[in-house]
Parts: sequence; structure tokens; C-alpha cells
Amino acid sequence: MLIPRQRIKIALRLWMPVLMLRIVVAHTPGPIHPHAIIILPNKAGTEVLVCYEDEGVYIDTYGRITKDTVLQWGEMPTSVAYLQSNQVMGWGEKAIELRSANTGNLEGVFMHKKAQKLKFLCERNDKVFFASVQSGGSSQIYFMTLGQNSLFSW
Repeated sequence: MLIPRQRIKIALRLWMPVLMLRIVVAHTPGPIHPHAIIILPNKAGTEVLVCYEDEGVYIDTYGRITKDTVLQWGEMPTSVAYLQSNQVMGWGEKAIELRSANTGNLEGVFMHKKAQKLKFLCERNDKVFFASVQSGGSSQIYFMTLGQNSLFSW
């Protein structure tokens, strides 16, 4: 898949010790929903994954696109997080997707019984904690256990 260069223009400035990223999206109707900027640790901080809407783009510290692949979620996630297993997890209203942080390839999917908004909270050891976001102030906290080969259960 080719990167939609006419749709996104990325400018990146590095000011020590803060990494400042400015994303300007052109030719896109309606608001943009940013999810995460993931600094890829195996690239020594020289490559990041910028997640917005239902896709992610790999760029370097100069704002240049580094891969001709676009991470494409099955649905627009309500939350995205980098995991210690070098994977990216996205929480959609109907499914939770687990993808490789390096390639964006789908490595697992977990379907919800009912549509709901979920938000990432934290990762601790082999568990990923997240919560349901409900109107009226009530919510529920869940966790998934990541096992061998990052297969997960909750």
C-alpha cells in the first residue's frame, strides 16, 4: 500500500530533551483523531510510529516517511498503546487488534461480545490493563494476560 502523501505532511523538530512533533493534515474533511506517537525502541529513537484515525505512518526524526507501508486498523481505535513485546495494541469498539510495531502486520484479534469504547490504562509484567468508557460515570476495568507468542486472554 502506498502512503497517501497528499493527505499528510509531517514536520518534526527535535529540541533536547523534548521531542516535539507537529502534524499537519491536508485535504481531509472533518476532524483528525490522533491516538499515539510511538518511539520505536529498537531504532535508537530515530524512528516513530504516528497513529491517527484508522492508520499509522512510520517516520524518522526529520519527518520523512521511512516505510512504504501504512499500519491499517480494521476500525478506528479509541486507544492505541505500545507493548513491551514490541507490539502495538489498538482498542476498537468491536475488536482489540494486536500488531507488530516494526511491520504493522496483524498478529491477533479479539472480538468484543458487545460494542463498547475501551481505553488503555497501563502494562505491567505480562498484563495489559484497560477500561470501558461509559456515559453516566461508571466504567469497568479489564486486563489481558499476554502469554507465549503474545497470545492473549481476558
